[in-house]
Amino acid sequence: MGDRSMSDSELGALDAERLGSADVRQRRRNALTGALFAAPALLFVTSFLLYPVAMNVWYSFTAWRKFEGLGEWAGLANYQRLATNPNFEAAAINTGIWVIASLVLPVALALALAVLLNGARFSDTAKTLFFLPRVLAPTAAGVIWYYVYAPNGVLNGFLSLFVGPVDRGWLFEDSTITPAIIVAFVWQTVGLPMVLLLIGLAAIPRDPIEAAQIDGATPGQVFLHVTLPLLLPTILVVVIISVLAGFTAFDHIWVMAQSFPGKRRLSLTVLMYYEAFTNNAWAFASAIAVVLGGIVLAVTWLQAVLQERVDRMLK
Repeated sequence: MGDRSMSDSELGALDAERLGSADVRQRRRNALTGALFAAPALLFVTSFLLYPVAMNVWYSFTAWRKFEGLGEWAGLANYQRLATNPNFEAAAINTGIWVIASLVLPVALALALAVLLNGARFSDTAKTLFFLPRVLAPTAAGVIWYYVYAPNGVLNGFLSLFVGPVDRGWLFEDSTITPAIIVAFVWQTVGLPMVLLLIGLAAIPRDPIEAAQIDGATPGQVFLHVTLPLLLPTILVVVIISVLAGFTAFDHIWVMAQSFPGKRRLSLTVLMYYEAFTNNAWAFASAIAVVLGGIVLAVTWLQAVLQERVDRMLK
């Protein structure tokens, strides 16, 4: 009996060892299969995202010029040049204006439009009209608005009907060029956040709204205390999209400010393009890209933290 019992124990241990080995082999196969499926995506991301970003950071510490070789190590010279460059300071300030404007104006306007059009009789037609500019290429929209703001354009012609002859160059003055381009930018981009907010409004359950109405809440109170909190996740998505669009605005500025002498000061993206392709200062442009990328990463991290807190608050 003892020997048989010993044999049974050994047999059980052997079976457990075999099962463990089979489980390890299965895990290895699964890991290998997953790696093979992920390999094309990883190769694509590494080749077209991580590698270019790493090389751009490297170039920013050199005296690199395109078609002339890598150049010598420059250390922090390009970044020191940024600190003393008046064009960089002006471009950074204008980029901040762009970010604030793209955060406040499209989001506020899109929210107002979504609330007004939600369930309205002619909402489908209105949605189409407001979203239609979105399908245009940014360069095409820039050309349209360039002629709207021209001295003999639509805007001056309209103002002339009320205040006499007007031939102001809206895209040639420091005080008006940035607001003028922002108006064109908002006109084209407000359609997407409006649609996203409409989808968010449609997903809000009716029960809490009806309960608030039964308790005697006014429409304004229902919106502020019920609808708006439930819409916060969608608003946060819209805010993220709008802020990133403000940081990367380029097409509208480049096209509409084509005749403006100081267009390089209108945003960091335009300054970066100008330094690289006009001044052939590729390493300096790389430093601008690194700074801009760092700012965008920091803002994205803050937005991620905010989104986590909103999700925690709504649970």
